[in-house]
Amino acid sequence: MRLALPALPHPLLAPGEWAEPLRADAGVHWAVLDVDNGPGQRPDPDCLLAAGRISNARRRRGPGAALVLGRLDLAHGAANPHLVLAQARAWRDWYRVDGYYVRRCPSDAGWLPAVTSLLARVRALGPAHVVLGHGVHPHPGYADLAAQLVTFAGPWSRYRWSRPPEWTADLPADRFCHLVHSLPATRVDEALRLARWQGAGTVLLTDRRPREPQQEGEMGVFAALPGYWDEIVSRNGRGVSE
Repeated sequence: MRLALPALPHPLLAPGEWAEPLRADAGVHWAVLDVDNGPGQRPDPDCLLAAGRISNARRRRGPGAALVLGRLDLAHGAANPHLVLAQARAWRDWYRVDGYYVRRCPSDAGWLPAVTSLLARVRALGPAHVVLGHGVHPHPGYADLAAQLVTFAGPWSRYRWSRPPEWTADLPADRFCHLVHSLPATRVDEALRLARWQGAGTVLLTDRRPREPQQEGEMGVFAALPGYWDEIVSRNGRGVSE
């Protein structure tokens, strides 16, 4: 099991957090780069440096090292597809990202053709590791569109009672990611066991809680490393102990 960093602050504000994907022992699968709700209007020198360092580390260590993903946002289907495509092009041209974290991706069957078409245009820009941030279990057809699906994003109080649909058992664990907040340190082992049982190969567990007026499950709750980050990393090797 590996670790995700889906909402880190700007590298200038969080240099320590951006050092974690560089650690060979941390087991970070991917980190999401976000300049200004996307790539911004022009290349940002601090983000260029952070992305370049991770890319250089991967070239030294091989394919098991962390990936850098650019943030895209489908706004549950309300986003302008031309703007999303332009942002994907900017991420690739400016930052040489390895792929994209597609936040607020629709999850029902009705949006499947539109998302399929958009991602085909995004992939035409070049090979990409695509993570679809549904936050819930989507229609199974979305599994054909991405390297990984975020099928849970929310509090421990809901995660502890969650159950995966049967179709997920047909896919390997590296196809799924779970993001769990408001998790007490005393429940980390339990949460890891549940993630393994549900077949998630990538996780982020955090004791951080949403702040008002932020709504439950907003990505800002994952913007800081959990208080027990070092404890989780210490179990890693190259991934959280199975």
